[in-house]
Amino acid sequence: MSKPVPHYDKWRIRWTDEKGTRRSKTFTEFKTADLALRKAELEAEERRRGLRAPEMEPCPFSKAANYWRTYRSPKKRSFKDDIAILKQLEEHFGRILLNDIAAWVPAVDRYLAKKSRLSEKTLHNHLTLLISVLRMARSMRWVEQLPEIKKPKAVVDDDYSYLKNREEMTRFLEAAKEEGEMVFMLYLTAVCTGARAGELGGMEWADVDFTNRLITIRHSFAGPTKSNRKREVPILDALLPHLREWKLKHPGRLVFSNRDGGMLQPSGRIYQEALHRVLKRAGFPKVMRNGKLRHYIHFHDLRHSFASHWMLGSGDIFKLQKILGHRSQVMTQRYAHLDPNAYGGDYGRLGQVPTFAANEATDDDVQVQDASVAAS
Repeated sequence: MSKPVPHYDKWRIRWTDEKGTRRSKTFTEFKTADLALRKAELEAEERRRGLRAPEMEPCPFSKAANYWRTYRSPKKRSFKDDIAILKQLEEHFGRILLNDIAAWVPAVDRYLAKKSRLSEKTLHNHLTLLISVLRMARSMRWVEQLPEIKKPKAVVDDDYSYLKNREEMTRFLEAAKEEGEMVFMLYLTAVCTGARAGELGGMEWADVDFTNRLITIRHSFAGPTKSNRKREVPILDALLPHLREWKLKHPGRLVFSNRDGGMLQPSGRIYQEALHRVLKRAGFPKVMRNGKLRHYIHFHDLRHSFASHWMLGSGDIFKLQKILGHRSQVMTQRYAHLDPNAYGGDYGRLGQVPTFAANEATDDDVQVQDASVAAS
């Protein structure tokens, strides 16, 4: 059996791998080198006999990122987002070898420090894609073991905008009607179904069932829905007569279309410029959000408006989750606090505890006490 040999102030080991290739490494200590040599020779022999999987070829992250960009990203709705994030990931992790487990955790820590100005949600998305690429690399047998990468928790933003009450909803829709019937119907359908812009753009009359009062959401523009699943949305009373009349006036394949009869596009003016004119006509002021002056709502906020008014009307949150197409109730839960009767049936759930029964006091008694405390 071979032994480590002196190499300047270190110890070199040499062995032949399972492919017959001569390999070598150097170590600072003889014992470490001797142990590494025995391990390398044993693994090579086990691989030659088929007792161990073949050794992974050194593969940098850039190779996996490029494969993902070429074959996986084009299949996703978030193709453009993937490309933008991959560029940043590759700049930082590109040269790191996939099987260099010890290098990954500190590299991720440095990346998070470097991108500290980004929101937690954005960082969560970056690391989610990073982990997805690494998992793909393992399935391709470019790496055997994955590093333990902990993602920042995805934060659900509760600071969303929406039309706050019936008066705002009415004012908004009346202004939309003045803008044009197509605009009115698109906005009305948005606030009555919670459908996303792309889902409205891809909606077909074949998906509208007036008999059972259901709309099947199948598409987002020309692609799949965000969740990659179809879902059914009820046609509410506020929408039903208008939608029936709209079908008579706007027959064809698409429920909503551009002037040429084609599908609405993400950059369509009806989602932006028309909305801004409607808000101005309805008297909605611009508001400060995150230090910037913004329009009162954006088109996606019509989805928030639907969900908010569903809960304000004491709607079932589980039904809302299905209507919105949320995989997890975490996203839907942001609207739960709007239910005015959320605990209406729960106040007497524990009954009365006899040992600690309190004297009967009314709301008036409490208000009198509050007033006296304030005066003092």
